[in-house]
Amino acid sequence: MLFSDFALAEGIVSGLAARGITTPSPIQAESLPFSLEGRDILGRARTGTGKTLAFALPIVTRLSPSRERGRQPRVIVLSPTRELAKQIAKEFMLLGGLEVVEVYGGSSYMPQQRALSRGVDVVVGTPGRVNDLLERRDLDLTAVEIVVLDEADEMLSMGFQEQVETILATTPQTKQTMLFSATMPRWVERMAQKYQSNPKKIDLVGNDDSVQNTTVQHVAVRISPNHRTKVLADLLTVVGPERAIIFTRTKRDCDELALALIGR
Repeated sequence: MLFSDFALAEGIVSGLAARGITTPSPIQAESLPFSLEGRDILGRARTGTGKTLAFALPIVTRLSPSRERGRQPRVIVLSPTRELAKQIAKEFMLLGGLEVVEVYGGSSYMPQQRALSRGVDVVVGTPGRVNDLLERRDLDLTAVEIVVLDEADEMLSMGFQEQVETILATTPQTKQTMLFSATMPRWVERMAQKYQSNPKKIDLVGNDDSVQNTTVQHVAVRISPNHRTKVLADLLTVVGPERAIIFTRTKRDCDELALALIGR
């Protein structure tokens, strides 16, 4: 199955192909036929399985771009962390067509307030900052057509239950709601029952409570700090991954390692 088999705009399919993305992941293949029709989705899948495209593609396909200044958002996407919010916003921007604003704590209110006042189609944010903007009346969700809760179980574990429920209560009763979670604790199930109507249920985890990606191989290499960059560069050369994520202890370590690898 290919993305071209779905009712996606030709420009979206060609844009994905230009990025080397032609085949949908299981969560995308299972959900797209229903989400493209506007049906609610209750998806259970592990982190890193392509959930962002699973909800971003139908949103970009179904909503027509608007240039009306000061327009209220038609989509609200909630994520547990600013890092995930930034990744989601970036994916929407890569797909193109819709005006996207990302809102999260740890950054100034003013740029986010200005962006919202200019008019926006999609708001991607963390529950805490979205709730703050609602209280300040800088954000109005009464025109929302689609709501997405990404990694809902993580929002629960981080204590965002009250904020999430407050946010959802401000959205219209008639809307499409897509909820994705790796696990289904009672609160997540209650949210689905309360805010979804006959959702398409997709479970790609089953009875595996560990929620561990079995395709990941773990290897430990003991080295001295002085040789760390060289060994890492050699490993990347030998393994040759098309994509890789490297975590460091501090921002300074991250900057130094990035410069060293670029230099190689």
